[in-house]
Amino acid sequence: MPTRHLAVLMDPISRINIKKDSTFAMMLAAQRRGWTLEYLEQGDLYLRDGRVHAACRPVEVRDDPADWFTLGDAVDRPLAEISAVMMRKDPPFDLEYLYSTYLLDLAEREGCLVINRPSSLRDANEKLFTAWFPQCTVPTLVSRDMGRLRAFAKGFGDIILKPLNGMGGESIFRVRAGDPNTSVILETITERGRRTVMAQRLIPEYVDGDKRILLIDGEPVPYALLRVPAPGESRGNLAAGGQGVAVPLNERDRWICAEVAPELRRRGLLFVGLDVIGDYLTEINVTSPTCIRELDAAHGLDIAGQLMEVVENRLARPRA
Repeated sequence: MPTRHLAVLMDPISRINIKKDSTFAMMLAAQRRGWTLEYLEQGDLYLRDGRVHAACRPVEVRDDPADWFTLGDAVDRPLAEISAVMMRKDPPFDLEYLYSTYLLDLAEREGCLVINRPSSLRDANEKLFTAWFPQCTVPTLVSRDMGRLRAFAKGFGDIILKPLNGMGGESIFRVRAGDPNTSVILETITERGRRTVMAQRLIPEYVDGDKRILLIDGEPVPYALLRVPAPGESRGNLAAGGQGVAVPLNERDRWICAEVAPELRRRGLLFVGLDVIGDYLTEINVTSPTCIRELDAAHGLDIAGQLMEVVENRLARPRA
């Protein structure tokens, strides 16, 4: 088997929390397989005369919270010389992120496997992508018209409002019928009608937590991380103080995964995190899904190893 060369495009490795970082788990898994690892950040990508290059630094990783990586000197190389690139830059999905996906598109065209596919990172907004699966979701409205959003809130009595580009539970509002703050909430979240947002009927089961379900090439990991909100909090996100508990998938969870999986495969989304509250799909995370480390620790899994096996099989296929 040829030596695989994996480049990981991520946020600064010096700032990660390795106990919770899924990208780090992927790097450990690739290294265990004998793959050569390279590290780069967004600013290391560049285009020269139609070819995409990057200033890549060889990296060794260790599962040691006191000393978890060693970087070598940067070497400029065409990304087409690298077997695969893991695009693991965290949101926000801003213009710089968009430009990175354009460059990765060109690298993909030259034969580099990019995970997840750059065009799908652009097309599959993590909130709005749920609209492709209305059979899995609660009543939903996407609009920037404050009158329409107000009518939606009045009709359902208790709703959630969230921006389409948020992460970690940021800027999510709950609006109940008769809430005297409704107008100011709508003005704030829509920037007085200039920003499109998502409204969803409240799912009462949020008090029990929301599940993060990981899928590898459309196949679900058999356990989810149930993120239980902190007391007095309506968001279960770990970034918002939620506590994670590993739980087995139930029949409804597996049905949702089966509904979503064919489209994920079609779009080249090899590693995805679904958010499920109660019986309903609420988000489809495609940029940098997390929770590998927590689920591995709870049930002795090797989720990143499974992903690397899929990547290896994909690399072994004849290129189009």
